[in-house]
Amino acid sequence: MDKEDTRYMQDNEPEFLVEIAYALPHQQLIVPVRAYTGMTAEQAIQASGILMKFPEIDLSVNKIGLFGKLSKLDTPLRHLDRVEIYRPLIADPKEVRKQRAAEGKVMKKGGGESATAD
Repeated sequence: MDKEDTRYMQDNEPEFLVEIAYALPHQQLIVPVRAYTGMTAEQAIQASGILMKFPEIDLSVNKIGLFGKLSKLDTPLRHLDRVEIYRPLIADPKEVRKQRAAEGKVMKKGGGESATAD
């Protein structure tokens, strides 16, 4: 271990590493954060500075998770946890599937426009 890995916080709580992840369609950001025992997901997000870089993130609206599993902001973190900030869905996946199914049925029944010679 190097010197940085053995540092301690002022209250003698050992430090460990977590990551904060946020992705847009064409950009992904993963910010490493030095956390301490008892640090919550919300505290780590705040410490990461990601809210300053992406002001559209609203923790009262955006859901978060740890490694793809929904979690709460007050979840305590452990070494090497990855906190993911999720964007709101643009479209309801169930509705999109229904629309695709309906379009597929129309296509199969109709078979497209027929070309008739006049």
